[in-house]
Amino acid sequence: MTLRFLACLIALISVLTGVLPGASNASVRYKEGLTHGFLVLSTLDGKQIAVGDLTEIARGNKVTTRLVFHFTDGSLQDETTVFSQRQNFHLITYHLVQKGPAFPHPTEMSIVTSTGQVTVQYTNDKGEEKTESERLKLPPELANGLVLTALKNLGPEDQPPQLSMVVAAPKPRVVKLSISAQEKDPFTIAGSRREALHYVIKIEIGGLAGLVAPLLGKQPPDAHVWIIGGEAPTFVKSESLSFLGGPVWRMELASPVWPKSEQAEPSNGAATQKP
Repeated sequence: MTLRFLACLIALISVLTGVLPGASNASVRYKEGLTHGFLVLSTLDGKQIAVGDLTEIARGNKVTTRLVFHFTDGSLQDETTVFSQRQNFHLITYHLVQKGPAFPHPTEMSIVTSTGQVTVQYTNDKGEEKTESERLKLPPELANGLVLTALKNLGPEDQPPQLSMVVAAPKPRVVKLSISAQEKDPFTIAGSRREALHYVIKIEIGGLAGLVAPLLGKQPPDAHVWIIGGEAPTFVKSESLSFLGGPVWRMELASPVWPKSEQAEPSNGAATQKP
């Protein structure tokens, strides 16, 4: 998600460098594999603004996940996460592109965890293209592109882990993610009642910037994620910041919609369906 202060919490759709703290509550319980899912992005009042494809391919213990949203106004958000999954999830590389009318400051960010190299290319308020490139000391619990995966792998009694994330502000910096579990929320699928685990994610900026952010109105709003638990946990919905100063967007699963078949009346009077 991100520009000037966020990174992807959506997420979107949505998938930690290093070994997560407390391996027992953030370890690999369910290995990722071959996936192609469909998502929709909308405003909090329900207006659809983008449709997305989530693809995931595993080769051995190395997984590549790509989430691409195409916006109705022509904008694009393209997020690629490469990670390993052995005892714990380990981020290898991360790449995020946000451009088009939906993003006032087009941004591209890349992370290489083996070297700590983080590069942010963005357009400032004057329309000038800028680049910030730094070698950071990345924490082992880095979670760019992996937040939803970490939440899916929590056990019923596990406490949510403390995670970190690199954000572009526009200079890259590391922030902490404080995750808390809430009460389960009900929803329905074709009239069948279900319940989803509700998690709240707060960005902790840290340092002097963290102290003054609330006073300056720059403290990002909390993100919300809903996960179905059970034997096969899966993501169902999230509400998170799009970019600093921007709106909160809702990401949900989408189902294909087929055109309704039409009835034709042939000359012999027998009803047939048009293909």
